[in-house]
Amino acid sequence: MPQLVPEAGPQRVIAASNFVNTVGSGLYLTAGVLYFTQDVRLPATQVGLGLGVAGFASLAMGIAAGHLADRCGARGVYAATIVVQALATAGFVLVDSFWPFVLAVCAATGATAAGRAARSPLIRRFGGDRPQEYRAYLRAVTNTGISLGALLAGVALQVGTHTAYQLLVVGNAVAFGASAAILLFLPPVAPEPMPAGPRWIALRDRPYLLLTALDGIMAIQFKVLTVAIPLWLVVATSAPHWLVSGTMLGNTVIVIALQVRASRSVNSPAAAGGAYRRAGVVFLVSCSLISLSAGAPAWAAATLLLAGVAVHTVGELWHSAAGFEVSFALAPERATGQYLGVFGLGAGLADALGPSLLIALCITWGRPGWYVMGALFTVTGLAAPFAVRWAQRPAPATDMSLDVAWKETAA
Repeated sequence: MPQLVPEAGPQRVIAASNFVNTVGSGLYLTAGVLYFTQDVRLPATQVGLGLGVAGFASLAMGIAAGHLADRCGARGVYAATIVVQALATAGFVLVDSFWPFVLAVCAATGATAAGRAARSPLIRRFGGDRPQEYRAYLRAVTNTGISLGALLAGVALQVGTHTAYQLLVVGNAVAFGASAAILLFLPPVAPEPMPAGPRWIALRDRPYLLLTALDGIMAIQFKVLTVAIPLWLVVATSAPHWLVSGTMLGNTVIVIALQVRASRSVNSPAAAGGAYRRAGVVFLVSCSLISLSAGAPAWAAATLLLAGVAVHTVGELWHSAAGFEVSFALAPERATGQYLGVFGLGAGLADALGPSLLIALCITWGRPGWYVMGALFTVTGLAAPFAVRWAQRPAPATDMSLDVAWKETAA
């Protein structure tokens, strides 16, 4: 069971590499858009378009990298993706127009998606009896690293000079390079033998693809905190603008403190289905609270927003725990990277489409859009248990040869 700091060994190495990596991610997530718009002087519309192109371009990278990690050894493939992240991020300092920006951000985003899939076999190999719980621990580490990176980025943003922005980008690249170097202390993972049958088996697993789609719809909730709430707070409420940082800080603290604990009870696919269902209902409550902040006095708006974020974060904990469980438990051990790469497609589509959907519904339409968004989360959560039960049905007799080769599930 992961502790605050894992015992010396592979788990500590992965956690240390993840922490350093996410400090760099925190720098970029906090100040990346501002770097390109304020320092490079790209129009905001071009930056948004480039990020959208990068999101779509990265969708296939996770599947390919996950399959490569299964076949060639996960440690080397994962380290290579982080090196590409470092080089692509360093290339940001050379960006001076739209197309170099698109190339650099596509490389960085694609490497990020590939890295998440390539890391999955390492988590399964070294994560102990419950790799899902260790994955939850890594999410808490991720939030800690991003918080530290955000604080460092805040210093650079306060200075606001060209040199400060450039140092921010260089610091991001250095963090990624250090993360890759730490992985040298991790024992290599032998490639899995190629079993008989189709190569891209994850793309033929219809129940798993359905769960991927449902999890992707639910993953739009992550953009509620980073896109919808900041815009809603500024344009539709009288709450103080500094509360944007307060909502993010509150969410991060709760995730750091409670993600592992929330994941311990989600210890089977059936439990994951129930967690999806609870998360969907909770998201409806949080969306309703947030919508009520419009037109309220400043103190009431702030109270409703903070309450909505707290409730939303509870749903986020359950959603994340459910995703960790089904993605690992329903994936064959010999194809962990490929399956987790496919599962990442849902989150990738949420990254690419979620901001536009939330802006159209919650910001442009207003209060009714929040209710529609909450209802969408609820319906998705209610559908998840049925998809889980479908995924757990025995394979037909005609598929038994493939089932023996691939379906070594933990379900």
